[in-house]
Amino acid sequence: MQQNHAVEHQKAELLKDIVYAASDGIVTTFAVVAAVQGGKLAAITVVVLGFANLFADGFSMAVSNYLGTESEKEFLEAEKLRESKYEKPVRNSVVTFFSFVAAGLLPLVPFLDHWSGPRSFRYSFVLALASLFVVGALRSTYTKRNWFFSGLKVLLLGGIAAGIAYAVGFLISSLSIS
Repeated sequence: MQQNHAVEHQKAELLKDIVYAASDGIVTTFAVVAAVQGGKLAAITVVVLGFANLFADGFSMAVSNYLGTESEKEFLEAEKLRESKYEKPVRNSVVTFFSFVAAGLLPLVPFLDHWSGPRSFRYSFVLALASLFVVGALRSTYTKRNWFFSGLKVLLLGGIAAGIAYAVGFLISSLSIS
């Protein structure tokens, strides 16, 4: 029974890292796309800023996850609150990085060479929203919640963040700051 609890705890911990990193990767990368579109900047700007964000933010999240997990593990051990055999800082950070990058790449795909064109933003928008929905729906595999509402929840929250990024890009562009 104790071993089963440990396996379930590890699944929950990885699920948290995957959902958090994947949804953040999609949202922050699409935020770059939306801000560039709202600011009426060149498509190459999406690619440069998108990939810079993808890898720098993915690495930053992985390092932050590592440090946070390591801190929690050391605190629990120091306070003798419980044996912290579940926390695995390196594993968690690797899962975070790859989840962020894999999911965050999707909104950039329409801007890559042979797809790039006037409809790139629309394709990116659809891929971002569909990806957010899928992340939420897959989450229900472990949470046993309704897959549709779980997907819709992640989609709506991520959509709000994308809308904010678009509005900021549009407003700054409207100010004609040179």
